[in-house]
Amino acid sequence: MKALFRISEVIFVLLFLLTLNACNKSDPIGSSEPVINPFSNGGTERNMIVVLSDMHLGADLTYSQCVNNRGSLAKLLQQIKAAPNVKELVIAGDLIDEWWVPCDVNTYQGSNQSNLVQRIAAANSEVFTVINQIIQENKIIVTFLPGNHDMGITAANVNLILPGINQVHDAQGVGTYNPASMPVLAIEHGNRYNFITAPDPISNIDSVPGSFYPTAYFSTRIATTHAIQNCTIPGDTLPVITPNTGGNQSQTLAYYYWQTWVETIEVIPITNRFSDKIIVTNINGFTKTYSVNDLVPFQLIPGGFIDMNLFRGVQDNWEARQTMNLVAVHTPIAQALANQFNFNTIDSQAHTQYFSNPNSIKRIVVFGHTHIAKIIPFTYNGVKSIYANSGTWLDNNPGSTMNFVVITPQSAEASSKTLVKLYNFMNEVVTKMDENSLRY
Repeated sequence: MKALFRISEVIFVLLFLLTLNACNKSDPIGSSEPVINPFSNGGTERNMIVVLSDMHLGADLTYSQCVNNRGSLAKLLQQIKAAPNVKELVIAGDLIDEWWVPCDVNTYQGSNQSNLVQRIAAANSEVFTVINQIIQENKIIVTFLPGNHDMGITAANVNLILPGINQVHDAQGVGTYNPASMPVLAIEHGNRYNFITAPDPISNIDSVPGSFYPTAYFSTRIATTHAIQNCTIPGDTLPVITPNTGGNQSQTLAYYYWQTWVETIEVIPITNRFSDKIIVTNINGFTKTYSVNDLVPFQLIPGGFIDMNLFRGVQDNWEARQTMNLVAVHTPIAQALANQFNFNTIDSQAHTQYFSNPNSIKRIVVFGHTHIAKIIPFTYNGVKSIYANSGTWLDNNPGSTMNFVVITPQSAEASSKTLVKLYNFMNEVVTKMDENSLRY
């Protein structure tokens, strides 16, 4: 049974050690290939929808994940701003990053979230200046919806740095955008379907009332510290837990949950002792400074009761979490635990939640979150649908980076189709990675 819960592809902590995905590279200098204009529909109508996600802009450029790519991002945004055919720009989560912070750093520096977002906007002014210009021109609808790294940013604080932007929230910390001009399209970050990144307002309700950050928030803090330390030899080892053979299903799941933490810590080792109080919080209702041991399940006697300090009962409340997060088709807890590090299962949620769901009319779905840009066509009951992932803008992302999706709706002509195209902007050259189409 242990093998079921081993990390089979990559560890989904916010180092995002991603599998390589096939993609086209940017054209070399001197190529005879024609220049691609991804924002032209060949006519005069303003009807194209552009989706960007996972910029992960931070306040401190010494450890932020998107620094070198910011200039290119600003240039692409300038192209979008000038494009006469673009109708909407959708920022599908993780624009700003409240999670990628070393363990020993006070995220708010003793101040508050408003101060943090203003520091992020100032540190990345070339990007925010263009987005604000697009908003103020009022020619292109600009929409923001949260990802996991900015799920805690209040609507008021988003508006503080992006005044007038359209914001989409449904459940706490998540949102799905359904453009009025294209009812068959749904855009969301995708994290609500993932055990470690879906908002969790339940597990810590007694110890930290009001918090809703999931376990991945803490693994991300540890991952940031690992990256800064460049640690290869861990400073400590976790105590061994053995299955509670006299326990119930909850105890079996608690053991599997412990296994996922063991494998996470193996991938992102840090030099600190696991009993050291190193994770400074003062964020999202958390006020204490925590150790790794506070996060990992423990057992007082071999084979005895498996308990937790933080996220107590997280293995038992997944069903309720999915309901609170407005998940249409629920995933069983054993499956959610087994697949929490498997990117393919996040992509497949587009099919589960939308395409094969009889209560859904969606035919095109765009997620971010995984940092793996791709297009996957699905056919269910003879009906074609298209899933796209908008990739990322991280400086160092295995595979490709600087990705974006462009959707062009069909016309009234019977031969016309809705186009979904995936691009990257590496070396500031637009390269088409993939495309697909359908008519609805």
